[in-house]
Amino acid sequence: MIEVPVIECVADRGIRGDRYFDFKDDYKGQITFFSLDVFDELCTAVGVHDCSPAAARRNVVTRGVDLNESIGKEFEIQGVRFYGTEESAPCYWMDRAFAPGAQVFLKGNGGLRARILTDGKLHSTALVPSAVA
Repeated sequence: MIEVPVIECVADRGIRGDRYFDFKDDYKGQITFFSLDVFDELCTAVGVHDCSPAAARRNVVTRGVDLNESIGKEFEIQGVRFYGTEESAPCYWMDRAFAPGAQVFLKGNGGLRARILTDGKLHSTALVPSAVA
């Protein structure tokens, strides 16, 4: 994972340049979100202090938003519309990426998988909690 200043969201296809772009029709994980608040709690719980939220392998990192509340709902960030499909369930990789116990800790808070409903760009410096409706 690398941090970029802008990502291009393409409706029903994914993030241009992402490995899952045009992965398959009606793919539930065209874009994934992860909470910095959950990341902070995870680091405290498993005693990790030198890790990046990028290790969660999610596309967009947010703060101040309960991502689980967006499951089954449409929402908008920076003019781009999304539909929250399901939790981005943590897998065994989380124990390797962060520390043993991370997968269990993240169960129920692994992030959000979503479909992209409209084309647009997300700018990393402009992501703010109030952007999610």
